Amino acid sequence: MTTHEHDHHRTPSRRSMLAGASGLLILASAPGTASAAGTRTARSSDIPVKRTGAARASRLTQGTTLVHADMHNHTAMSDGDGDPELAFASMRDAGLDVAALTDHATLLSIEGLSSEEWDRTGRLADSANDPGAYTAIRGFEWSHPLQGHANVWFTDDWVDLGGAGSPGSLYSWLQGREAVASFNHPGREAQMFDNFSFSAGVLEKMVGLEMFNRGDDYLFDGWAESGRSPLVACLNAGWRTGLTGVTDEHGTDWGFPEGKGRSGLWVTENTRAGVFEAMRARRFFATRVSGLRLDAMAGSVQMGGTLGLASGDVQFTVDLDRGPEWEGKPLNIQVLRPGSDAPAVVDVIETQSNQLTTFTVPLNAADGNWIVLRVSDPSQSNPSPGPSGHPCNDWGVAYSSPWWLQA
Repeated sequence: MTTHEHDHHRTPSRRSMLAGASGLLILASAPGTASAAGTRTARSSDIPVKRTGAARASRLTQGTTLVHADMHNHTAMSDGDGDPELAFASMRDAGLDVAALTDHATLLSIEGLSSEEWDRTGRLADSANDPGAYTAIRGFEWSHPLQGHANVWFTDDWVDLGGAGSPGSLYSWLQGREAVASFNHPGREAQMFDNFSFSAGVLEKMVGLEMFNRGDDYLFDGWAESGRSPLVACLNAGWRTGLTGVTDEHGTDWGFPEGKGRSGLWVTENTRAGVFEAMRARRFFATRVSGLRLDAMAGSVQMGGTLGLASGDVQFTVDLDRGPEWEGKPLNIQVLRPGSDAPAVVDVIETQSNQLTTFTVPLNAADGNWIVLRVSDPSQSNPSPGPSGHPCNDWGVAYSSPWWLQA
């Protein structure tokens, strides 16, 4: 089949059908520098694009480097509009360091990945992969119209509803594989993964929860209908997920434009092994602005880790930077703790971009075992607000992955 014939077969109406059934740049800054190199876009390869942003080295930790990632993208191989041959190059031209294709597995009667397309995705990722400079990853999106969608990466095979028709059966499938996976756009499908019913056997494999998907902030998305925060529902159920941002691109603008979700990973090396290790360690953050650097320590523990105490005062230090463009920009750091439906905000620290911020928070595992830092812009409102007057009804900029108290 030629590329032209393939794209003709995958019509845009397929995307519309899938959405109905479901209920439904990042900066290329070199390490240690504060400005990005010129990049070429897949759309206008003769015009270099200059962007500025934060340096890739943390001011808090050593041994890892920040890479910018987008781990959720679609092509005409499922319900996207774009030629798969162009996707990885577009994301690299946009300045991403890590990128994945995650086309849908078959959803009900709507065609998704075939075995041939799964193999093709692997070949495209292998061809684009450039260890040390650009990591290209093959994945897939398990898609249930009521329970939700989940991305799976680093497997040799894939599964659809015919082989795993429920969240529980997906977890059983994952147990036998060296994989990592994520809960996608968690407030969108009504049953929300059996309300995040917990499965201890895949605790270390379910590493992500999407907080930013396209332009949506899933802290409160769907609050008006459900009255529950997906973040609270997931973490209160016992899952130990880090927090991610993704574009969930279905068009042809892979990696572009500004304003879609992104993830920042702290990796020991920019390779598939390095990305896998950082994801397993939950050493990443969610954002929806390009070029952001967020690193955070609770005592001596980096985000994604477990604190060696059940209660006590904990000093947090946050390295927050977006380069000259945001020099002096007022921001808030909100300390989120478990609530019954919405997160409790136990402190709000006023700060600015491009500086270190230190503060102390009294913590007690009796009040819940997780802590998340939310960075917000108080000058803008949250388009998906939660309870009236909630401190997080401002515009979310980033989320750290959680820390967990030792029970």
